[in-house]
Amino acid sequence: MKSLVAIILALGVTVSAQTTALVNPNTATEAQLTALPHMNAALAKTLVGKRPYANMTAVDALLTSQGLTRPQLTELYGRMFIPLDLNTASDAEMLLIPNLGNRMLREFKEYRPYKAIEQFRREIGKYVNTQEVARLERYVVIK
Repeated sequence: MKSLVAIILALGVTVSAQTTALVNPNTATEAQLTALPHMNAALAKTLVGKRPYANMTAVDALLTSQGLTRPQLTELYGRMFIPLDLNTASDAEMLLIPNLGNRMLREFKEYRPYKAIEQFRREIGKYVNTQEVARLERYVVIK
C-alpha cells in the first residue's frame, strides 16, 4: 500500500511546508530550536536544560512561563511538537495542535482506541481534506 505522501506526490500535488517533519523539543539541538519562530538562544538553552518533557503540555507550561503568548506558541507549534499518542493524550494536549478546535478534538476522541494510523486517516478524512489529514498526522502517533 502506498503511503499518503507517495499518493500525494503521484497526484502531482505540491507538498507545502505544512507537511514537513516537526522538530521534537526533546531531541533538537539548541541551534535547531533557535531557528524556530519566537525562539532565541536563551529560550532554547532553557528548553534544552529542562529535558525530558513527558508531553507538550509540559513544554507549553515552560514556554508560557517564559512569556510567549498563545499566538506565538501556536506559530511555534506549527514547527515544533512532541507527537502525542492518540489513545492516551489529554484534551489539553490535543488542543495544543495548531488550529485544532473542539469539534476536531471530539472526532479524535470518538474513534479511540486507534489500532493503526490508517484508521486515523480514514476516520479524520471524513471531516477534513487530504492535506489537512496529512498536516494533523504530523502531530500524532499510535502506541
